[in-house]
Amino acid sequence: MKRQYYIRKQKRKRRTKKVALFTVALLCAIAVSFASLRIYAQIAGAPPITVPKASVFLDSQNHQIGDYYTSERRYWVGLDEISPYLIDATIAVEDKDFYEHSGFDFSRIAGAILADIKAGSKVQGASTLTQQYARNLYLTHEKTWTRKINEALYAYRLEIFYSKDEILEGYLNTVYYGHGMYGAEAASRYYFGKSASELTLAEAAMLAGIPKGPSIYSPIANIEKATNRQKLILNLMEEQQKITMEEKNRATSEQLVYKNSDWVTGKSIAPYFLDVVWKEASEILETKNLNVSEGGWTIKTTLNQAHQKAAEQAVQKNMPQNDLQAAFVSMDVDTGYVTALVGGRDYSTSSFNRVTLGKRQPGSAIKPILYAAALENGFTPMTFMDVSETTFTYDNGRATYKPQNVNGQFADHEMSLAQAIAISDNIYAVKTLEQIGYKPFREMLKRFNLEYTNEENPSIALGTIETTLYNLTSAYNTVAAGGEERKATTILSIENAKGEVVYKYKKPTAKRILSEQDAYLLTDMMTGIFDPVYSDYSPATGVSLRGRMTHTYAAKSGTTISDQWLIGYTPSITAGVWNGYDQGKTLSVQEDMAASKQVWIDFMETVNAGKANELFKVPAGVEGVVIDIETGKLATNACPKQRLVYLKKEDVPTDNCTMFQFFEPDSWGDFRDLFDFEAFRNLWGN
Repeated sequence: MKRQYYIRKQKRKRRTKKVALFTVALLCAIAVSFASLRIYAQIAGAPPITVPKASVFLDSQNHQIGDYYTSERRYWVGLDEISPYLIDATIAVEDKDFYEHSGFDFSRIAGAILADIKAGSKVQGASTLTQQYARNLYLTHEKTWTRKINEALYAYRLEIFYSKDEILEGYLNTVYYGHGMYGAEAASRYYFGKSASELTLAEAAMLAGIPKGPSIYSPIANIEKATNRQKLILNLMEEQQKITMEEKNRATSEQLVYKNSDWVTGKSIAPYFLDVVWKEASEILETKNLNVSEGGWTIKTTLNQAHQKAAEQAVQKNMPQNDLQAAFVSMDVDTGYVTALVGGRDYSTSSFNRVTLGKRQPGSAIKPILYAAALENGFTPMTFMDVSETTFTYDNGRATYKPQNVNGQFADHEMSLAQAIAISDNIYAVKTLEQIGYKPFREMLKRFNLEYTNEENPSIALGTIETTLYNLTSAYNTVAAGGEERKATTILSIENAKGEVVYKYKKPTAKRILSEQDAYLLTDMMTGIFDPVYSDYSPATGVSLRGRMTHTYAAKSGTTISDQWLIGYTPSITAGVWNGYDQGKTLSVQEDMAASKQVWIDFMETVNAGKANELFKVPAGVEGVVIDIETGKLATNACPKQRLVYLKKEDVPTDNCTMFQFFEPDSWGDFRDLFDFEAFRNLWGN
């Protein structure tokens, strides 16, 4: 008996020893594993937490007008910018011991392992918020043990190098809430039309339930399942003493109002404009060694929503029911800010931006640039030239060019520069180019940052060099600014995801493109397109708009067989309109030909409604005199066609016009036919 007892005792000792040794070995293995894990984490370092973030666009008054994102719409916000209700609701349902564990919940892991063993596959999750955050950042959502091991490794590194609040903030900014919305801020705006900081308890509990299965628990997808999960979360919050029973009951009975439809309709503000902003932002950030694709930018733009609305309504109202396209842009004269931009009739149909990308022939809209060069080379508004039908030779006599006017007619008398602009006489323009030479015109195009050519073809006087509406409107804006360069811009400032200002627009040092006097003379001559006194073989090109004008405008139109342009300005705002077919089809009906003018006048009258009329400031050295437009001399009562014309002081005429200068009788018969002898006898007696 004693021997058997002794043997059993020895066996127990050996078993105890083995267990102890196994336990020690296991503990050592665990210790080594944790030490190895720690060493691995230290060597690997802090895992990066960069995620795609949506960039936000603001108008000039800080109202959001849109966003830009690559694959995930997300607006990163700090933990203090998220409702405490959403924080508590998320922890309650996803990881109630979040602030106690070190990245792993071993009791949940054990339960999940048992469930997986019974099922023979990976069926149950046990991920903490840290693990879920790691998965959101670095991994896929496949249910495999390999993914779980990698998830654990990343989670451990996150817990070592980041605080609990940083991890929680990251999770709430990366988790998917359905319908393309990533993070609490995007989800809050989408579902409830408010910031995440403004969520009520009921709204927060509803959002917290979505990540478990966005296609199942989204209130937009299934309101019944979403509401049941909301109630579950509210009960958990009460059990965990996050809220009281009274708060739970109030939240349960609260009727939630969803604003997702407002989100959809609210994303269409100035889409063509925002494309231009994004491109400009890319170029600005590149100069600072930053990449716009990082996302998270807050870009304050120059958009004036009242101007944008006026432009869109003008286009919608005046475009005919066909495929005719439209482009519109407006710019502030003082700053160069782009206040409105419409790149086409329908962005959803065609995102091609006809303002910035559509290069077309401007036709006569280029003439102010030509005449700017002429003013610097001896021309005045009262420079007269023969504008009868003319055939021009060029290329050393090897080629000819015979320009036509829009109605096929020509004047049978000399015409001034001022009148030639008003009725858009083409013979005058080509003769001007012929007289001043190609080089001054080419240099003027360069000064205005417009496209130019080294070829010497007289047709370029009539706008055959293609350009964009954006560039040409910017050139006109420089003239409107008294000849000081106005570089068009769409961006006022850019902030990064941390709220740090990385770019702020500064008005560049003034660069003079034209003298103040020449800029004013051009402006004054361009007011003439609305004055019927200049009408001749053809009416002044803008006279059809005169009845609608309540303000003083300077403008110039342009016409080709496939394009219609009108660009003009007040002392405060410049606007340009283009109409045409994308395929360059010929403009054939009157509706096609008139649309640009109607769009332009609608916009200008709308944005200037209720404002006092602005007059263009006359610079020193320029004087206004009443001129007989047919002779260029000082007008008297004997001269029927008179207009106040501005000239440089040294160019003011000294001779008066008289009634006898209007005919050159070749015979006594001509004089007798023209002179009213009966009236003369009645005046002086027989």
